Amino acid sequence: MDRILVLVRHGQSEWNLKNIFTGWKDPDLTDLGVEEARIAGRRLKTAGVGFDLAFTSNLLRAKRTMRLLLDELGAPDVPTANSVALNERDYGDLSGLNKAEAVKTWGPEQVHIWRRSYDVPPPGGESLKDTVARVLPYYCQTILPAVLDGRRVIVVAHGNSLRALMMVLDKLTPETIPSMELATGIPILYRLKYDSTVDSKEVLAG
Repeated sequence: MDRILVLVRHGQSEWNLKNIFTGWKDPDLTDLGVEEARIAGRRLKTAGVGFDLAFTSNLLRAKRTMRLLLDELGAPDVPTANSVALNERDYGDLSGLNKAEAVKTWGPEQVHIWRRSYDVPPPGGESLKDTVARVLPYYCQTILPAVLDGRRVIVVAHGNSLRALMMVLDKLTPETIPSMELATGIPILYRLKYDSTVDSKEVLAG
């Protein structure tokens, strides 16, 4: 039985391009982000990977990436669930600020702590630990059972919500997970064992 789980970070957004803290704000994809989404679909098609179920966040950049990717796969009708549980980490008072502006306001050391620590949230926002606490129950209760049942599943989400999943899949620690970088639009293909651990992992980067 195939137990396939594919993770994809959404294509480049308008605020990624402008180096702005995005969080739960809702900018659209750039032209490059649209192309990244389409390329991701083509890479999955070339790899012979199709899907029975799709999961994404409630944010436009992830939902649009999913639609474009499934269109490229020739599978626009794959059942897709949108959930706030998969939303990006909420950056609170940093949301909407250019990262350089944030450094001027709070200083480079404090901004670095907010960005790269595991359990220190920015004012009014979430830490990565908070994001993990939101994402993992949804994964365990909704996504993982479908994978273990043999359905081929794709998740299109965000840098931090995907870090939460990869923390479990790749057995990463609170010390190593914050510094892990995820490129936009690159599918990561996992095949799981019956006990939910990883049998194999492949990054479809071209």
